[in-house]
Amino acid sequence: MINITLKQLRYFEALARHRHFGRAAEACAISQPALSMQIKDMEDALGATLFERGARQVRLTHFGEVAAERARDILRAADELGDLARASRERLVGRLRIGVIPTVAPYLLPKVVGELTGRFPGLDIHVRETVTPKLIQELADGRLDTAIVALPVSETSLEETPLFEEPFVLVRSAREANAPLPSADSLREMRLLLLEEGHCFRDQALSFCNLPSGPPREVLDASSLSTLVQMVSAGMGVTLIPAMAVPVETRSASVAISRFEGPEPKRTVGMVWRKSSPLAGQLSDFAEIVREAGQNAARDPKPFSSQTNDNLLA
Repeated sequence: MINITLKQLRYFEALARHRHFGRAAEACAISQPALSMQIKDMEDALGATLFERGARQVRLTHFGEVAAERARDILRAADELGDLARASRERLVGRLRIGVIPTVAPYLLPKVVGELTGRFPGLDIHVRETVTPKLIQELADGRLDTAIVALPVSETSLEETPLFEEPFVLVRSAREANAPLPSADSLREMRLLLLEEGHCFRDQALSFCNLPSGPPREVLDASSLSTLVQMVSAGMGVTLIPAMAVPVETRSASVAISRFEGPEPKRTVGMVWRKSSPLAGQLSDFAEIVREAGQNAARDPKPFSSQTNDNLLA
């Protein structure tokens, strides 16, 4: 019988994902020599080479590619066995791995995590913040239990639960506070600053303005909403941000915030998890906590009260 441990499989999966011993060791919280030794022991046990070692990176061999798929299946099944044990308990306890998109995480998580830790003292929350495609892949691989994203994601293997709708607001320089509110069509003629490619919020903003997402535009794209707002404050253009981001992102910026007249651009924020997850029942309860916090944040009128813009719409 080949003697391979789950620990070795986790190290192997991390190295197959990162293709770099240093980054894989960091992800596994072990030293690089220890990781190398475990991979070598696994190769010896299998009697086959899993990786081609290069000077700067490693590559999976053909056998390694096949083994990586099997390893992910085994690790997913092992994790789901633990989930079954947790699902048998009355309360949600143990590790909960939550993925959140960057345009939601800073504004919603403080409310949600505080509520969760208060209600479930035995819960060990791990948060992963990244863009939707990576979250969906990590859900499929079993590296996340659930994710908070903009819907729909249209993955047949995932359960989608809508939580709340959130409007987008227009951010302009404070000098433009009294200017007429632009329409979606007129935004196409303005310097519209957006998040870089990969963010679903970018695609939603382009869709509202009926702009193509393909060809690059002659403006600077940013990696965060904070950068976008500061660029607007400096007079570089205009942008759209979700309503719940307003209190955080505009407190140190000289900008004017306006709500659009109908039809108002908005997004649906929801939770997704694997349909096969044994934690589905507990995740439905968790979704209710997120829904309540999100609805309050999305409709809170306070984000707009500090602005003096005559064009503000309640």
